[in-house]
Amino acid sequence: MPRQARCRYLCLVSAYLCLVEARLHFGQSQDLKGKRKQLHSLKVQLRQRFGAAVAETDGHDTWQRTTLLCALVGDGGVTARADELERFVESRCPDGCSFERDLLSLEDLRG
Repeated sequence: MPRQARCRYLCLVSAYLCLVEARLHFGQSQDLKGKRKQLHSLKVQLRQRFGAAVAETDGHDTWQRTTLLCALVGDGGVTARADELERFVESRCPDGCSFERDLLSLEDLRG
């Protein structure tokens, strides 16, 4: 595909960044080591299943609470992936979790 045609095609495709902040409670965890084990497993699964970039942003030194920030990039279907991601996290954290979500378009990011 010629460069100009590629550029026109890419300009028509909408790109989005969806940020999901998940505040998690690990009530069954008895210590920081136990929480770390559960959290590591969850982060790996989020990366593999959803292609999410995942970072722990708060609660590093507490043994029952943490906050994860998950970033998903894609087209308009990224919100459906975020819905699935939230349901998956809820199923893995029966002691409680809450979410906040931001959806930004490529135009929003460029200002």
